[in-house]
Amino acid sequence: MNVKSVEKQEKSTVELVIEVSHEEFEAAIEKVYKKQRGKINVPGFRKGHAPRKIIEGMYGSGVFYEDAINESYIDYYQQAVEQEKLDAVAWPQVEIQEVGREGYTFKAAVTVRPEVKLGEYKGLTAEKPEVTVTDEDIENELKPYINRATRMVTAEREAKLGDTVVIDFEGFLDGKPFDGGKAEGHNLELGSGSFVPGFEDQLVGMKAGEEKKIDITFPEDYHADLAGKAVVFQVKVDEVKEKQLPVVDDEFAKDVSEFDTLDAFKKDLGEKLKARRENINQQDFEKTLIEQVMDNMQVEVPDAMVDFQADQMINEMAQRLAAQGIPFEQYMAMTGMNAETMKASAHDAALERVRRELALDAVALAEGITVSDEEMDEEYKRLAEQYSMELDKVKDAVPAEEVRKQLVTQKAERVVVESGKVGKAKKKTAAKKKTEAAEGEEKPKKKAAAKKKEEATEGEEKPKKRASKKKAEEKTEE
Repeated sequence: MNVKSVEKQEKSTVELVIEVSHEEFEAAIEKVYKKQRGKINVPGFRKGHAPRKIIEGMYGSGVFYEDAINESYIDYYQQAVEQEKLDAVAWPQVEIQEVGREGYTFKAAVTVRPEVKLGEYKGLTAEKPEVTVTDEDIENELKPYINRATRMVTAEREAKLGDTVVIDFEGFLDGKPFDGGKAEGHNLELGSGSFVPGFEDQLVGMKAGEEKKIDITFPEDYHADLAGKAVVFQVKVDEVKEKQLPVVDDEFAKDVSEFDTLDAFKKDLGEKLKARRENINQQDFEKTLIEQVMDNMQVEVPDAMVDFQADQMINEMAQRLAAQGIPFEQYMAMTGMNAETMKASAHDAALERVRRELALDAVALAEGITVSDEEMDEEYKRLAEQYSMELDKVKDAVPAEEVRKQLVTQKAERVVVESGKVGKAKKKTAAKKKTEAAEGEEKPKKKAAAKKKEEATEGEEKPKKRASKKKAEEKTEE
């Protein structure tokens, strides 16, 4: 591999022209031939035993070129990036320039980490309201425990709002039953708003055993078959049930908690609520400080870096869904989204994540932050405990580079937070407005990832992109 040229372009892009020698290309072709020969039928030869020259004679000398380029170009690209000490932050845009027996040449447009002009990042101020917990707050904290201890009992009286009625019903449109309009033994809480407007109100006052016809007009925004239509429901009430609330006293506290008295239980609920609110306030305080660092910096964020981050976020979502047994394609079908709309919806969050990363990286550089071997060992031990894995397996799964970067980021964040003060947050700076204006400009259209040259040998096509490494989180989950 030889890097013919390195040329800096605008918008944090470096253009590399990379030559792959005859020997290197030949090795890639041979590797592809050995993989594919078992799938190629050649008269006179047993499947998988036809010599390469025979196959090339039948299908053209470039029959293996496309796959050989796909097999090898990403490795040579990575070697070139390392050789030129480029901090690549997104997949490159690749264009094949020449290809033949003597090797091939390709051009790679590499998006590199943009230059960040760091503004004020220490001694920033942000609001952090004092936390208070009222008696009403504590009563609200009690409600889930009361609800769980509440029983439904039969009420020998007329139904009222808040009761649950057990009903049989069937709906008729123009005197004929319609699909989905019939049920038996259905539990309906009156006042819940779970049925068509007007339906529940007309059940108020009915007793068990009573029947009634209910006239309803479906809303205009209901599904097409019934939108705006007047229908009649034949309803029978089988049972009226009411909520039987528990007595909230010391015995109740013993039943639902570890405490012997209601006062002790309430005190604990109040302390836990206060701790949660303080934690939320602290998170908001820290978030606001980091946002100010982002506001104060000057940087032109490359579109490719944001696109790459959006792809990463979508992949993370797909992994989480897969862990829940939900195929990503099924999720997109359920939400009415496709790959393009999914990526568009992730853009703003991806931009925010990239800006945060750039800001904290700049703080780490300004502070000369480093991570010791001892700190690395402690973090690996923590990960081993978190994932219940052996330490050696964690080290194999999670690259040291990823761990070190995470620790550096955490230290940079602490620099900002520990120097921060409680007070009124500053307004956005001119630097932030300038950055937002630049990010709001129309994006240039992307170039094709790879294209054939007119002189390319028969059978050659553009190489497909492939990932060069897995994310640390994916490896950990494995």
